[in-house]
Amino acid sequence: MPKKGGKHIEKGKEMQIQCKRPKVEAACPPSFMSYESPESLFGSLISPIKEEMFFREYWEQKPLLVQRNDPLLAAYYRSLFQLSDLKELCCQGLYYGRDINICRCVNGKKKVLNKEGKVNYMQLKKDFDQKKATVQFHQPQRFKEELWKIQEKLECYFGSLVGSNVYITPQGSQGLPPHYDDVEVFILQLEGEKHWRLYKPTVHLAREYNIESEDRIGNPTHEFVLKPGDLLYFPRGTIHQADTPLGVSHSTHVTISTYQNNSWGDFLLDAIPGLVFDTAKEDVALRRSIPRQLLMQVDIADPAKKLSSILRMLADRLENTRELRSADMKKDFIMNRLPPCLGNDSDSLRPGGKLPKLDSKIKLQFRDHAVITVEPDQENADEIRREMVYVYHSLKNRRETHMMGAEDDAASDEGTSQTHGLRFPLSYLDALKQIWSNAIVCVKELNLISDEEKENLALSLWTECLIEVI
Repeated sequence: MPKKGGKHIEKGKEMQIQCKRPKVEAACPPSFMSYESPESLFGSLISPIKEEMFFREYWEQKPLLVQRNDPLLAAYYRSLFQLSDLKELCCQGLYYGRDINICRCVNGKKKVLNKEGKVNYMQLKKDFDQKKATVQFHQPQRFKEELWKIQEKLECYFGSLVGSNVYITPQGSQGLPPHYDDVEVFILQLEGEKHWRLYKPTVHLAREYNIESEDRIGNPTHEFVLKPGDLLYFPRGTIHQADTPLGVSHSTHVTISTYQNNSWGDFLLDAIPGLVFDTAKEDVALRRSIPRQLLMQVDIADPAKKLSSILRMLADRLENTRELRSADMKKDFIMNRLPPCLGNDSDSLRPGGKLPKLDSKIKLQFRDHAVITVEPDQENADEIRREMVYVYHSLKNRRETHMMGAEDDAASDEGTSQTHGLRFPLSYLDALKQIWSNAIVCVKELNLISDEEKENLALSLWTECLIEVI
């Protein structure tokens, strides 16, 4: 039963911005999202709350509720995904488990009602109407262009993968038991109404999903009803549950989530190995052998002191050199994120225009979709592995497999998570940084020794659509 009480959090008013049309719908109301930049998109998402206030007072700290009473905004939210979209989408070959889950909360537990194989719309509608089951639609940005545009810009804004799920719940029903997630969550109410209860975290900024029992979580700290056009944010670890009230035909909301495994701890796990590897090449202390039988000992108090000393030395080196590499996290982000959503301007993802020459002026494009890493040469594993510079980009990523992992059959057939990019000698690093840090660069002024190297670098980047000739 719903618990009484709970305080309401900050309310906002309207947000008004501008327009485009999603892919699946025949028509769409004006967009309220600003796509001029990642920053403007995020600003329009949380409007009227200002960006600086959001990160100062709410991000990773407490929930934010923005309730709006704007029919035009409600119509735009409704266009993002509707219950009526399921019939057409089921004709595109959806599968239980991969694309859709059917579930219901029964006695505080999640009951999964999935069938086998392909989703049949009539059976899906029957489970929805008769069993009061919630439809969970995985990663709708694969089918809905407006969500693709929103999430692509958010991935640029956060520098982290951004996934989404749509939840459609009939009246008088609840899909999931009280639980917390390992992601930062933004909820957009699209259709109907949803009654929400939030609770104090048992694990702040949790690193994993977990179900919590009613007798453990106490009374809600916040309780409210979301209506179309409303926005809710809460940090990972926030315990929550939601149900569709009686008298409302159904509720549809989309959960946009980010910052999974994107903490300082994750960054250290990624960056420290490179720091140790580089330091060991210069400092003999890290190349000395560990004591005999160390790995056989139960008590390792003495080695712990030695490791503490080494870690302090690594910290001093980092403070002085300020060089820290993150290869795997960067690569994982770029390999798995959405490609740019360009609409009718998709020609810019094919090489075109003037070829770069030595006297050309060039400009980096798709800056938010490319990263530079320094890592051992991946193509000469049997030889002494020299360090090379890699430029990875997401321009050729497939929207259809975004956030689907190995579960996507098409991706399994074609090879999942392909890496797209270029490989250069380490001597090209300064020239690449020069292109990345300047608005316009003359090819002949690139920090490379020969004119041939300068032209080859520019031509390579142009071929991958990463630069344009001015």
